[in-house]
Amino acid sequence: MSATLLVEIGVEELPPKALRGLLDAFADGIVAGLDEAGLAHGVVTRYATPRRLAVAVADTAAVTAAQQIEKSGPTVAIAFDAEGNPTAAAEGFARSVGVSVAELERTDSARGERLVYHGEEPGAELAAIVPAIVADSLRRLPIPRRMRWGDSDDAFVRPVHWLVAMHGTQVLPLEAFGLVAGRITHGHRFLHAQPIELTSASDYCEQLRQPGHVIADPDERRRRVHEQVVACADALDAAALIDPALLDEVTALVEWPVALSGRFDTHYLQLPREVLISTLQSHQRYFPVQDGGELCNAFITVANIDSSDPAQVIAGNERVVRPRLADALFFWQQDRRTGLAAYADRLDQVSYQQDLGTMADKTARIQALALWLARAVEHDDTQSLLQAAALAKADLLTDMVDEFPDLQGTMGHYYARAAGLDASVAQAIGEHYAPVGAGAPIAASAAGRLLSLADHLDTLAGIFALGQRPSGDKDPFALRRAALGVLRTLIEAGLTIDLRAALDKALQQQPMHARAGTADELVEFHFDRLHGYYLEQGFTAEQFAAVAATRTTDMVDFDHRIRAVAEFMGLAAAAIVCGAHKRARNILKKNGSDDIDPFDAQLLADPHEQGLADALTQQRQTFDHALAGRAYPTALASLADLAQPLDAFFEHVMVMTEDDALRRNRLALLTTLDERCRRVADLSRLSV
Repeated sequence: MSATLLVEIGVEELPPKALRGLLDAFADGIVAGLDEAGLAHGVVTRYATPRRLAVAVADTAAVTAAQQIEKSGPTVAIAFDAEGNPTAAAEGFARSVGVSVAELERTDSARGERLVYHGEEPGAELAAIVPAIVADSLRRLPIPRRMRWGDSDDAFVRPVHWLVAMHGTQVLPLEAFGLVAGRITHGHRFLHAQPIELTSASDYCEQLRQPGHVIADPDERRRRVHEQVVACADALDAAALIDPALLDEVTALVEWPVALSGRFDTHYLQLPREVLISTLQSHQRYFPVQDGGELCNAFITVANIDSSDPAQVIAGNERVVRPRLADALFFWQQDRRTGLAAYADRLDQVSYQQDLGTMADKTARIQALALWLARAVEHDDTQSLLQAAALAKADLLTDMVDEFPDLQGTMGHYYARAAGLDASVAQAIGEHYAPVGAGAPIAASAAGRLLSLADHLDTLAGIFALGQRPSGDKDPFALRRAALGVLRTLIEAGLTIDLRAALDKALQQQPMHARAGTADELVEFHFDRLHGYYLEQGFTAEQFAAVAATRTTDMVDFDHRIRAVAEFMGLAAAAIVCGAHKRARNILKKNGSDDIDPFDAQLLADPHEQGLADALTQQRQTFDHALAGRAYPTALASLADLAQPLDAFFEHVMVMTEDDALRRNRLALLTTLDERCRRVADLSRLSV
């Protein structure tokens, strides 16, 4: 009989940012265990609140399917004596499978006829399987640091207070964390403090909702939070700023969400927009409100209780946010009085990284590298660029950034403007950390892009020089993000800068001598990120490998090449050209030689090899002209003219003929083809 399987772990409040990951890992482990055991089941539903992780699996079978068994025994020659009586070998085999010798069957095998047993092993009961499945799933949860509580040796992300394990209406035998599973769950800590006795696993969600005042489905709870926040903002004739990450975090903090709006004094609106948003979102987990693009002196909070006196809840939240905003206003005023230049003068007192000097040392390296990059792209306003580089890290010493680390760079921008610096300088300072995350925009200004490149390249070169490149999932210096930022800035801004040369320059500036091969490691590290970058855009691994084989380290050039390759693969002739090149490459790898001269037209004996030679000669001018202008689509399209001659050549011409002169000339012809088919990308790596 099949029914819903329910497993719930009741805990103290879980860390909100880890909730979804814990739930998914727990549910995936349960499902994997059921599948491995061969238990048929239906749809899997995942539940999570601050106080529980739960999985409900519909239509879960009570027993696994019976297994057909076949066991081979001794050959008939060994199993029976000359009189046909069973030997000890036959009787021993029969006993091992629980039948008589007469019940055994015979079958042919490579060693002759032998005894064989066919039987059926009954399915295992769910009740016997679930404990091991749950234990294995809990053991595999991504919990970096586990807690212990009481006098037990059990450990989990938070103390566990109850367990539920049910199949339909039946309680399953499960013990964990010193607890025995039952049918008792718990609702909202305040709105329904009494235990809830579950009648059936399939009623779990509804019984928690009523009378428990718990919305167990995180997706439903998220929708409800979003709808309530929007409704609160509508009531204020404004719009809520709903950051998806904040929405997820708030969803993980509440079991019965109730959105309420509050206000703060209007004089705090003089603070920069980012400061207000960071105060409300990061510190208080409030949703900011704006009207016509301008922030309002209002916020929306989501309470975890349906209070009989909402005004008291609102007043409490307003009372809490007031000192936060007062501190931010004080920092804003104090930092502007001190001035960005004064903070920059103190950078020599701040250590950047052991063996890499102070922040002042890093600033000097950024200035030098920014100047080198500016010359590479013929950027004119180097004076403003150098001024921005000198002040870029100064806001790290401000009180505001000390309190709001996520505003580094942003506050530098505001303080530069407050000091009356040129707008381009302020903008470059504010943009030099860009892009700040996956999908975030690159710096908008030319100076901001160069400063961002200089900063990221210096960081990458310095940490690699220390021998501390990322390993596995550990990347404490966010070097993967930095490398992707470099690549995206070069490609998306169209900056024709040789990546290898820029990395070499950054390495040369480091205060220690990097070990041999560090530059190669850095290039390889960037190409690993580049591979992922293009796969996310829909290019194939083959297309990337074909262009990477050219070893170009001009990222704009790389981008033009891979887009041309993708376009070329849509041509009907591409399959013939790529296939022929692959075949030519294989022949040359086995039989080619570096001392082969260019093919001799006088030795072209077969009309089909003459046809290929003529096609190569006719196509050369178009190809070389397009290549010189980096018109890669045109260059590759011209290779389509070789399709028919190539098809005829490999159909009718024997390359490895016994005639030495003919063979060497045909290899030379293929060498010409090979060189041309690897100028834009290595076409032999493509499967069309």
